[in-house]
Amino acid sequence: MEQLLSWISQHQEILYIVMLMVFVGIEVIGRVPSVLHTPLMSGANAIHGVVIIGAIIVMGKAAPTNYLALILGFIAVIVGTLNVVGGFVVTDRMLEMFSKKKK
Repeated sequence: MEQLLSWISQHQEILYIVMLMVFVGIEVIGRVPSVLHTPLMSGANAIHGVVIIGAIIVMGKAAPTNYLALILGFIAVIVGTLNVVGGFVVTDRMLEMFSKKKK
């Protein structure tokens, strides 16, 4: 318990910044009109390509006997890929709404 309290006191500024980011994020997202949620979320999902790259790096640097890192990295690659593909599918469907209909 003392180690946890020591860590919190050493990283107090970072914890304040994270809490502030959470509250600002909630306020910003809460004020976005519902019409803009789809493009905002599809863009955010496309950014998750960084998660895929990070997971691949973790899997590459993990020891062959570290099964936990390998399994978590593999799951992160799968979930990140699904998120990226879903973001592009939503964006494609959204852009189809604005295209002219063929006769």
